[in-house]
Amino acid sequence: MKIKVLLADDQAILSDGIASVLSSCPELEVVGMAKDGFEAVELVKKTKPDVVLMDIRMPNMNGVIATQEIKRGYPDVKVIILTTFDDSDYILGAINNGACGYLLKDTSAAALIDAIKNAYKGDTILPAKIARRIADAARMVTSDREIRLKRAFGFSDRETEIALMIYEGFTNKQIAAALKLTDGTARNYISAIYIKMDCDGRVSAIEKMRDTIGR
Repeated sequence: MKIKVLLADDQAILSDGIASVLSSCPELEVVGMAKDGFEAVELVKKTKPDVVLMDIRMPNMNGVIATQEIKRGYPDVKVIILTTFDDSDYILGAINNGACGYLLKDTSAAALIDAIKNAYKGDTILPAKIARRIADAARMVTSDREIRLKRAFGFSDRETEIALMIYEGFTNKQIAAALKLTDGTARNYISAIYIKMDCDGRVSAIEKMRDTIGR
């Protein structure tokens, strides 16, 4: 069975080029092309794609909001951001709204095809350059927050970094990818954080951190 892919980009020439690239792979099928975020959401309803390649800057509804809408109604659909913009605000906005990956348009054809296949299997798609951006953004928290967490819960530097990423809404996989950890190592750190906080999971941990570092 082929992986169904929906393209969302306001530049038709780019969509056509991407569609041509994807058509070279017998495992993929392009089921639709949207020219803005609103149309992408509507086409997801009609075509039921497995993976959406989503641009960021589009008229009517941008890619971040469209991703949020798609994931709200169709949580199993994988959304990969494919854009020219590597600004950390865009990256974090997309990831925190449900995108499973973020690629730049200078990605090679082979890498793009592999990314779609891997996203379909449940992987997080974050090239090294993007992962560094996320890690840098995660570190751009005030030292006051770090100090408060360390004092309150006795975290190490790495635990503090991961705790703040949890607080900002990163998933376990995204934390592992951004900090270049194995999934198992990331889980071990997160478990240690929960133990030190005397919490039974992510929701209660975030609530305790919110009380500690301020809303």
